[in-house]
Amino acid sequence: MAGWWRALSRAARRHPWPTNVLLYAALFSSGDALQQRLRGAQADWRQTRRVATVTATFHANFNYVWLGLLERALPGRAPRTVLAKVLCDQVVGAPVAVSAFYVGMSILQGKDDIFLDLKQKFWNTYMSGLMYWPFVQSGDGTFKSALPFFQTKGSSAIKGSPEK
Repeated sequence: MAGWWRALSRAARRHPWPTNVLLYAALFSSGDALQQRLRGAQADWRQTRRVATVTATFHANFNYVWLGLLERALPGRAPRTVLAKVLCDQVVGAPVAVSAFYVGMSILQGKDDIFLDLKQKFWNTYMSGLMYWPFVQSGDGTFKSALPFFQTKGSSAIKGSPEK
């Protein structure tokens, strides 16, 4: 297992874009297959392939470029900067990504109204994401890392501790 992880890490450093695309497609596809299994449904591999297609053609590429732009526009890891990046991502990036997913899936499913799922599911998906992604994006996935200004070590970040 350690050898596999090292090889993946090397590939990601040498070829970040294609590695990103493959990882996104694998994670989204695995999530789709797992969701089907947890619901007790029979495996719908065509659905899983559609998820992989939308992910590989749009999501992975969009996120790679979008997060790179955010990092260049707001460089650093100071609490204020991290929170600004998370806010920008949730206000701009997330709606684009959610919309593209539902419209892309509807196109691949051959639906007549490609915006129907988007209209029906956007707000629930977006609001659910707002409860999850900011914490994951801000560090190690804990409340402590998501909102570092709640920590009190010497000087408070709210009072203007220096950014690094």
